[in-house]
Amino acid sequence: MVNNQEHELEKLANTTMPFGKYKGKHLIELPEHYIVWYNNKGFPKGKLGDQLRLVYEIQLNGLEDLVRRLKY
Repeated sequence: MVNNQEHELEKLANTTMPFGKYKGKHLIELPEHYIVWYNNKGFPKGKLGDQLRLVYEIQLNGLEDLVRRLKY
């Protein structure tokens, strides 16, 4: 189980935003206000929504640096 979680965090660290103003920016680097906006508006469905929800929790707890270290 831990190995799968590590893999998911590694994928999160290396995933970029596929559209919009922040297209091409790593999800973990998205501004907090943007992630909070999504939290209030509703995250997209599917994998991207799950990843943005996780970024929200990571930013809420101040753990961004731990994920940034996993970038290739």
